[in-house]
Amino acid sequence: MTEVERLKAQLKRLSLHTMAAIFEEEAKKAAKSQTSYTAFLGRLLDEEVAAKMDRSINARIAKARFPAIKTLEGFDFSFQPGLSAVRVKELAELGFLDRAENVVFCGPPGVGKSHLAIALGLKACAARKRVLFVQTAALLDQLVAATVDRSLGTRLDVLARLDLLICDELGYMPMDAERANLFFQLVSRRYEKGSIILTTNKPFDQWGEVFGDDVIASAILDRLLHHSHIFAINGSSYRIKDKLLQLDREQK
Repeated sequence: MTEVERLKAQLKRLSLHTMAAIFEEEAKKAAKSQTSYTAFLGRLLDEEVAAKMDRSINARIAKARFPAIKTLEGFDFSFQPGLSAVRVKELAELGFLDRAENVVFCGPPGVGKSHLAIALGLKACAARKRVLFVQTAALLDQLVAATVDRSLGTRLDVLARLDLLICDELGYMPMDAERANLFFQLVSRRYEKGSIILTTNKPFDQWGEVFGDDVIASAILDRLLHHSHIFAINGSSYRIKDKLLQLDREQK
């Protein structure tokens, strides 16, 4: 075994895989430029740390279970002129997570609510935060199942420890009393402790219908909106804009 092979093996044994991959080429560059040993080692360590950070962020994105990758840079604010781009971009600085504040995107289907929620979730992952994206109906099904196998307390504890929980599409399916109560427990566990981003197609005055009970809807709203950023998006649907443009061209 050559000295280079031995060094590569030792670096891999220490899980320094990026250093193992680049040190030979970097050593040649350092010799040509007469780089000091300290600077050479610093360069290798910088590359290893950067690679580990990338892997960590990618792992957090995978654990967040986003249905797609959507970015703020890819959001067309000009298509939703009633939406404040400044306010949304301020949220992307993630101060709301430190303050355990919630974000609610409210509006009809197709206006970009989920896109914005995912984009903010990706920003949180890049900041090494613990994030989970879940359809509200699916989450409640999971909590119902947890009551059956008596793991509800553990499941709620796990959800409470997240830095950011994204509940998508609240209001598309009405809830029974059990699910309404479980959602109340979840919001209560995270109240003033961790942020929730919630997307909904229902205005707040219709949440009594969503939860099947005005009292529990009021209790949920009280905790959810106490420290919150609310965005009402009432523009056109992104999903049909291309169809509308095509139709308009055909008519002309």
